[in-house]
Amino acid sequence: MHPIERITQLLALSIGLSSLHMALAAGPHQRWWKGNLHTHSLWSDGDDFPEPIIEWYKNHGYNFLAISDHNILHEGDRWIEIDETLQQTAQNYRERYGPDWVVQRTKDSTTEIRLRRLEEYRPLFEAPASFLLIQSEEITENFERKPVHVNATNVKGYIPPQGGASVFDVMQRNVHAVLEQRKKTGQPMFPHINHPNYHYAVTPDEIARLEGEHFIEIYNGHPLVHNEGDSLHVSTEEMWDMILAYRLRSHGEMLFGLAVDDAHHYHEMNPQRSNPGRGWVVVESDSLSSEPIVSAMEQGKFYASSGVALESITFDGKRLSLSVAADSTVNYSTTFVGTRSGTESPVGVVLKVEEGSQASYEMDGTELYVRAVVKSNRKKINPYIVGEYEKAWIQPVTRELHR
Repeated sequence: MHPIERITQLLALSIGLSSLHMALAAGPHQRWWKGNLHTHSLWSDGDDFPEPIIEWYKNHGYNFLAISDHNILHEGDRWIEIDETLQQTAQNYRERYGPDWVVQRTKDSTTEIRLRRLEEYRPLFEAPASFLLIQSEEITENFERKPVHVNATNVKGYIPPQGGASVFDVMQRNVHAVLEQRKKTGQPMFPHINHPNYHYAVTPDEIARLEGEHFIEIYNGHPLVHNEGDSLHVSTEEMWDMILAYRLRSHGEMLFGLAVDDAHHYHEMNPQRSNPGRGWVVVESDSLSSEPIVSAMEQGKFYASSGVALESITFDGKRLSLSVAADSTVNYSTTFVGTRSGTESPVGVVLKVEEGSQASYEMDGTELYVRAVVKSNRKKINPYIVGEYEKAWIQPVTRELHR
């Protein structure tokens, strides 16, 4: 039996129907697909092989995954040395996938294993209307010791770091590189700004001035990224409002908010490690393939979550409404946040708070945009920060933006 056939049979036993969960959980007129756009493997600085990482996500109800390793795609030959820290991981890999799949060699008395390429492991996991792998890369570099990371989702080929004369210049050059590849290849793809509060490297002003960038991570599950900010730095949500207000007042460009894992650690689950399952996006699309997923996200047809699931989101050009896939043991509160059009109006103010599993807000015409945050009183299991509660973030809308 071919190794792929053998492993596919093995995976089917454990995966079963779990990956259908999000599609079936959607409301009657909307179909949702749950996915993570930012995670890492042994191809860069993750601590496991791609196959068990993908299996974890598929077993936990995800419909798509982008493994976005630093400055590399899963192509070509890459061998890793099995040192003491990887002995158990390698043993688990061999036992799970078998000798016909695991390619290893001995070099200078050291065991090495070749990492399987995307084209090799993709057939093990992908299934129509069930699970999709999206080729991605985290374009990674530093400017004066400040980390500047831009994810490229659904890339056609490797994009090297572009360099630059400032943090802003580095971001802009890398964003342009992604958009240039899209133009040349015709393949839909988009860049997004990663964890802006990581080492507090990126400011709202720098992101606001970027050309061609429409996505920012407002929730990242890595324990060192400071989503909530501190006494000297705004939170990523506040940053989001500041950028939205500037852009919509000056040239009308939208910015959408993402939740991601940024997982690196798959063996030890605790808040001090960067684990899977902390943040994700749920995309409204008629089909599960890369082009419609990218297109839907570029239209804002998705929400971000750290635990709260929604049944529906509707916007008719005036009223934004939502319904939570409610747990009867959990209380929910929806806060509608926005900024009004006057240049002196405060940024990111609370427009309305509504308790319960359904909420709506009707615009009166003075708002630049309205977005919503659903908060639950259920604490998150394995949180990124102690005391975290589950949330969902609904994308901003304007009177000109119709779903």
